[in-house]
Amino acid sequence: MKRRSFITLLGGAAAAWPLIARAQQPERMRRIGVLLPATADDSEFQARIGAFLQALALLGWTIDRNVRIDTRWAGSEAADIRRQAAELVALVPDVILAHNAAVVAPLLQMTRTVPIVFPVAGDPVGAGLVESLARPGGNATGFMSYEFSAGGKWLELLKQIGPSVTRAAVLRDATQGSGTSQFAAIQALAPSLNMEVTPINMRNAGEIERGITAFARSPNVGLIATATNATTVHRNLIIMLAAQHKLPAVYPARLFVANGGLVSYGFSVIEQYRKAAGYVDRILKGEKPADLPVQAPTRYELVINLKTAKALGLEVPSMLLASADEVIE
Repeated sequence: MKRRSFITLLGGAAAAWPLIARAQQPERMRRIGVLLPATADDSEFQARIGAFLQALALLGWTIDRNVRIDTRWAGSEAADIRRQAAELVALVPDVILAHNAAVVAPLLQMTRTVPIVFPVAGDPVGAGLVESLARPGGNATGFMSYEFSAGGKWLELLKQIGPSVTRAAVLRDATQGSGTSQFAAIQALAPSLNMEVTPINMRNAGEIERGITAFARSPNVGLIATATNATTVHRNLIIMLAAQHKLPAVYPARLFVANGGLVSYGFSVIEQYRKAAGYVDRILKGEKPADLPVQAPTRYELVINLKTAKALGLEVPSMLLASADEVIE
């Protein structure tokens, strides 16, 4: 090779080296924290996180290539949630996915800079998570769970599927504003249906069992489980007690009916976890939580378990069956 040609070739290769080096550099690793008010063996929360990770993958995020996931299973006790929240904030993630107000609130006490996305929150404004639904204003945003008026729909369903019911026990988490607001909506509608409603608080499994057992001693009674994390955590106990005491019961989500509950009316939490992945993606790409509006569910589904209805000696009205999104037989 001639000297001039060699020098030209060497110069061209040298110019290309920075480009090759840049192309071979690994993608920037981003960090997502996940804080859940459940234990790691909770199948429902496993399914929710699975949906979240699947949606992230479709948006181009691959674990150990360009994103790391730090998950904390905090359980339902407030002290454990605060401890796990502190551990997660100390990792300084790029964004945190936190299930509901009970989890987001302690996080906000610890950081006003790390972005937080909640896939479920009963009353984000009332709980102080955001300034407004349209413009959250701070470092948190996400998705609402229920309009409080849904509580009235639960009571209507209970009366439809159990016409003889005149008194309803309402399971609620009195420590959460959404729990008291849902009960208030149910209570407001009760007189028009000639029904009485009684709240049962859910601080722990023992309180739930004692409350339902005592209430079930009265005739013509039914049960409503409101949309709180406590009802999800204690769902198997609640379903078992309703069956044991022959109580017609209405639940806030399909998973209760799939596990033997009578009827549910609610949105898909799995779908909201998928949507939350979209907000996490947008934040990782530079958008701010303050500018991402809190979104409400766009679709509710009615699910009925005919096997459970038969065990309770109930005949489901044909019009109610016709309007169901799913009937489990």
